[in-house]
Amino acid sequence: MLLLTVLGLGGWFWLHSIRILELAREAGRRACNRMDVQFLDDTVASSHLALARDANGRRVLRRTYRFEFSETGDSRREGKVVMLGDRVERVAMEPYQILE
Repeated sequence: MLLLTVLGLGGWFWLHSIRILELAREAGRRACNRMDVQFLDDTVASSHLALARDANGRRVLRRTYRFEFSETGDSRREGKVVMLGDRVERVAMEPYQILE
């Protein structure tokens, strides 16, 4: 019974993590569209995982994802999406040159 519980929780965590990854990917893509830069590789990569408290004081996971973008198509710059639970906490992008 314990093994089934552990497997069930592991499966739930895995599926939930995929959902959060998709939300982070969409947040990175939207940020790139707003800034008129190219979202590279159409993906984000998990870089950090920690426990944190949300606005209601509940313990949730804070996940940080990295992504790459380019303003010229020749360079690769880094951005990150921080998810607090299932909400986007912030999106940050490395400074880049605006081309006209």
